[in-house]
Amino acid sequence: GRRMPRPRPGALALAALAGAALPALALADLDDDTTRRPAVPARAQSPLPARRTVLLGRSVRGRPIRALVLRGRAPGRPVLVVGCIHGSEPAGIRIASRLATGSRPARGELWIVPDLNPDGVVAGTRQNARGVDLNRNFPYRWRPLDPLGGLHYAGRRPLSEPESRIAARLVRRLRPRLAIYFHQALAVTDRSGGNPGPERRFARLSGLPLARLPRYPGSAVEWEDHLFPRSSAFVVELRARVVAADERRYARAALTAG
Repeated sequence: GRRMPRPRPGALALAALAGAALPALALADLDDDTTRRPAVPARAQSPLPARRTVLLGRSVRGRPIRALVLRGRAPGRPVLVVGCIHGSEPAGIRIASRLATGSRPARGELWIVPDLNPDGVVAGTRQNARGVDLNRNFPYRWRPLDPLGGLHYAGRRPLSEPESRIAARLVRRLRPRLAIYFHQALAVTDRSGGNPGPERRFARLSGLPLARLPRYPGSAVEWEDHLFPRSSAFVVELRARVVAADERRYARAALTAG
């Protein structure tokens, strides 16, 4: 018979949670281009499960972009982890998968987006399927950078791409107290413009030292820190080679940094 394609990193964790129930209202709030369903009255909704999957939308090529959500044991503001935004830097997908199948957070919800750029991961490119660097496509201080085909092509306008719009809509809805975006391969924790406490804790727990990276126009963390200045959104630059022990350590650091 026809050979089945090999699953990409993180696919097993996605599949494990794919059957979880999702309230219709949450889907209507977040989904980019799937069929809308009428909201269920609040009194008719069952309590949210401890783990669930949310379809956030689809990439340029129609690939699904999902969030895996772990409900904390106590109330609190959510935490967001994005495993991959540059398709040629995919090691964070495996860390996101470990988070998705690991312990629940102590408080608040943990929202995990393993792969924000599935088209780029499949193609092995930094950019999405339209050649846009998604981490230069957010609204804060956006400006045109390289021409189409260049490494840092920022798109025709801010949030021109479905993937960056999905992330921006999710961030605005969640207002996370902490957001971590994994990249490669400088092996540092970025000292961002937000609350420095979580960054210091992550650096100490992960072993990836704290350093201030260059500030680029249109980056996701710059936009998010500008939007919620009392929160913390920061980049974690992983090593070029990430082994299983690293994945476990980085996942624990992400779970406890906030």
